[in-house]
Amino acid sequence: MEPARNLRHPLARALLALTFSTGLVDAVSYLGLGRVFTANMTGNIVLLGFGIVGSQGLPVVAPLVSLGAFLAGAAMGGALAARTGDRHAQHVAGALAIEVGLILAAAVLAAAVDVRAAAFSGDAVVALLATAMGVRNATVRRLAVADLTTTVLTMTLTGLAADSPVAGGSGKGSARRVAAVLAMLSGAAAGALLLEISLVPPLVAAAALALVVALAYVPIARREA
Repeated sequence: MEPARNLRHPLARALLALTFSTGLVDAVSYLGLGRVFTANMTGNIVLLGFGIVGSQGLPVVAPLVSLGAFLAGAAMGGALAARTGDRHAQHVAGALAIEVGLILAAAVLAAAVDVRAAAFSGDAVVALLATAMGVRNATVRRLAVADLTTTVLTMTLTGLAADSPVAGGSGKGSARRVAAVLAMLSGAAAGALLLEISLVPPLVAAAALALVVALAYVPIARREA
């Protein structure tokens, strides 16, 4: 996957689009479902720790649901990678199909019932989104494109600073890292704005974006196989 380090590579662009969708998904879960993450598990574990000691009324059940569903999704993604990882296009297509289906299911649920935080409906949406993000993370981990994990930016930001000319580095990879940060930032902002309407629009947008990535990238990957 070395060529994907270049931002002009189709896979790099696909992963940046998915990074944007992470902002949409976590906007729904954190802002709309009671301060719980479904993509950023580092933040989720920290919030769970706060909730366990009763800090500021933070939830415990929803983060646990999210963690469990994420792990289940990651296991699904790992199994998919074990079966199809040597067939890149099929691997990516399968993972994106699962992601689209799960996020769409969350959108349908949000449209059909009054989804509330700290209720079964809210936890169900959290579970669907966290499962989708678990599948995605396992898939992206197998792709192993530096700085484009699509859900975590800590090491991306670290590399941006540590490898900068100010720190004595070459600055190589800075464009890719900045692009990843801006993609998630803009996705989160878009998700927050769409939430002013309801939970449904950002969820539909996230599912549509994953579908567009599949339709645009998978045929290219098949031709290059």
